[in-house]
Amino acid sequence: MNSIKILHTADVHLDSPLQSLALRDEALQGLVQTATRAAFSRLVDAALSEGVSALLIAGDLFDGAQRSAKAGAFLVSELDRLKAAEIAVFYIKGNHDAENPVTGEISLPDNVHVFDGRGGKKQLGATGIWIHGVSFSGRHAPDSLLSKFGAPEPDAINIAMLHTSLAGSQGHDTYAPCTVADLTAMGFDYWALGHVHRRQVHASNPWVVMPGIPQGRDIGEAGPKSATLLTIEEGRISLSEVPTSAAEFQEVQVDIGGCETDEEIRAKLRSRLQEVSAGLLSDAGLLRLTLTGAAPRKWQVLRDQDLWTETASELARGTGRIWIEKLKFDLRGVEEDSASFSAVPELEQLMSAIRSEPAFQAQMQELLETVGAEIPHNRRTGLLPDEDAARQLTEDLSAAGTQAIVAAMKGASE
Repeated sequence: MNSIKILHTADVHLDSPLQSLALRDEALQGLVQTATRAAFSRLVDAALSEGVSALLIAGDLFDGAQRSAKAGAFLVSELDRLKAAEIAVFYIKGNHDAENPVTGEISLPDNVHVFDGRGGKKQLGATGIWIHGVSFSGRHAPDSLLSKFGAPEPDAINIAMLHTSLAGSQGHDTYAPCTVADLTAMGFDYWALGHVHRRQVHASNPWVVMPGIPQGRDIGEAGPKSATLLTIEEGRISLSEVPTSAAEFQEVQVDIGGCETDEEIRAKLRSRLQEVSAGLLSDAGLLRLTLTGAAPRKWQVLRDQDLWTETASELARGTGRIWIEKLKFDLRGVEEDSASFSAVPELEQLMSAIRSEPAFQAQMQELLETVGAEIPHNRRTGLLPDEDAARQLTEDLSAAGTQAIVAAMKGASE
């Protein structure tokens, strides 16, 4: 058998918005709204440049029940590019696809084979490679789908496609549960999985691969994303990664310890942001930036948080590739002077004590509920999914308020 290449992806979540500062930064809106499409276009570009024979999409090509004719038209256009290059596409529906009306309304090009909920298999052209797959029939698959797979074809390379949470993964609902041992015992050469958004190679004999999401959507999906490229030669499968993400989230720290002037702090910021920009694998970076270190100007910086947020954002935009998603402060103070004996530490202790009082906490909860009622339901549930999240938010807000007051008082001595 000559060398054959196949590209494996999953969890494209087409048109799913990136959860970032797009509402606050108009320059980012275009990038945020089109990032998942750009990532899919990158997938197609990679398939063409690598000369693959097939693209495997292991579920969640779409994102939920939102109807989008534009998404359908975009998808068909990209699949037509693959058809023109005689690249086959094999697609199984995941939980998000099963509830999306577009998947049942658009007519896909004839180079696309969609497996149904009964399962099946299809040969890749005239090669000795068979693709097996099972789609979700509905939004939920609480039981294993392995019984719907037939036996592997003898004397062939057998690739099986499955959308599954495996034995469970933090942050992901349980779907089509099974274990890696279950999969390796079934006799297939490669398991093309989907559902969990973090790339992981679970086994290599046979291969059990979760390719991860091709475009991260928030800081919880940080880092550059990729698809998995299979090279099949003389009956053996080897793997490599192909970059796909148009934008990547990163958590970055800048140590401003020892900086005695604002100019020195800006220089540290500028240098670090340029370093991050040069190292990006994606077109753009969305950073959660944290200022750290034992800073002589700790209280002045904390007092002027809004100013430093704007300063960091401007420096980031100056790179042409980076935006600040959030600026955080984790600064340590140097040895205090006589101000330590003033009323400020006593006030700080008093405010901390007040924050822990039940009456104050109840008042904060009530205020949060009042404000929350003015927020659209979908955003409110994302921000405050349960009582624990609401309680944590009130604690964070009151702690931030305490810090702002202390910073204003201590910073005033500048």
